[in-house]
Amino acid sequence: MYKVAGKVFLIVTDDPSEQIITVKCEPEHARAQVQRHTSITPGRYLDKRHWITLGPGPGITKRLITEAVEDSYDLVVERLPRRYRHR
Repeated sequence: MYKVAGKVFLIVTDDPSEQIITVKCEPEHARAQVQRHTSITPGRYLDKRHWITLGPGPGITKRLITEAVEDSYDLVVERLPRRYRHR
């Protein structure tokens, strides 16, 4: 689990047979990603509107994963009190 100021923005499975990550996502973008990629599903064990789970599969690139993690981080940071945001 990866956090910023105590808030989770990334969950990485530790099960080598199931390589998935879960990230925070805007609801509209989450729906689009789930429809576009069969390896992206609504967030496992979390609010399915605001989290998505990415696994290996067609169209899942390093760039897509990097962008998903960065977007998740940004979403969490923008909702933090001003004193916890990076300057």
